[in-house]
Amino acid sequence: MSGSFLLLPTLLVILFSFLIVRAAAIALMMTGMEEKRAKFQALSAFSGTGFTTKEAESVVSHPKRRKIVTWLMILGNAGVVTVIVTGTSSLVSSKGYQLPINVVLLVVGIFIVYKVATHKGFIRRWESYIEDRLTKSRPLEEGSTEDLLHLAEGFGLVKAIIKEGSPIIGNSLSQCELSSRGLLVLGIEREKRWIPVPGAEETIKEHDKLLVYGSLEIIKEIFR
Repeated sequence: MSGSFLLLPTLLVILFSFLIVRAAAIALMMTGMEEKRAKFQALSAFSGTGFTTKEAESVVSHPKRRKIVTWLMILGNAGVVTVIVTGTSSLVSSKGYQLPINVVLLVVGIFIVYKVATHKGFIRRWESYIEDRLTKSRPLEEGSTEDLLHLAEGFGLVKAIIKEGSPIIGNSLSQCELSSRGLLVLGIEREKRWIPVPGAEETIKEHDKLLVYGSLEIIKEIFR
């Protein structure tokens, strides 16, 4: 069999590798991991390049992430071996003028696979399909508080103490327009009472302690 025929399985394995990494990234995001980190983790596990100590801990300590990464490592090793074997065989079995032709075909084929695998429309449909499948099988996302609240991206969960003389004392939450600035009050600690998920008409009082989630920069600006 001519070496050219072995190029097809090589290119298919490369394409499937792209799709597997994308699918794994979606699965990691479903556990509460931030998108950029999920994509990097998936690619690192599949390629066997490893993680930093902190990143490794976030995976090892989470059962579902650990399972996803384990499968990625297994599939990654199998994929690399397949590409090496089929790619090498296609070149070794080539004779005469077939060798440079096969080299060119391999390079062009890899370029086409890359363009297809990174095409926004194609990737969007693939990610939507994977997300839909995962959502049906697992409706709730799990993850650490840091991942779910995106604390590493400038957001935070803060207990803001309303001090004497604060300009927002006596105003309702709606009058303070916190929601319009992207802030969410999850609860109010008032003396010995806890008010969970306060309504928009809840009036802020002196010495209240508001549990607020949102941009840390905006929180500091309002409650400084």
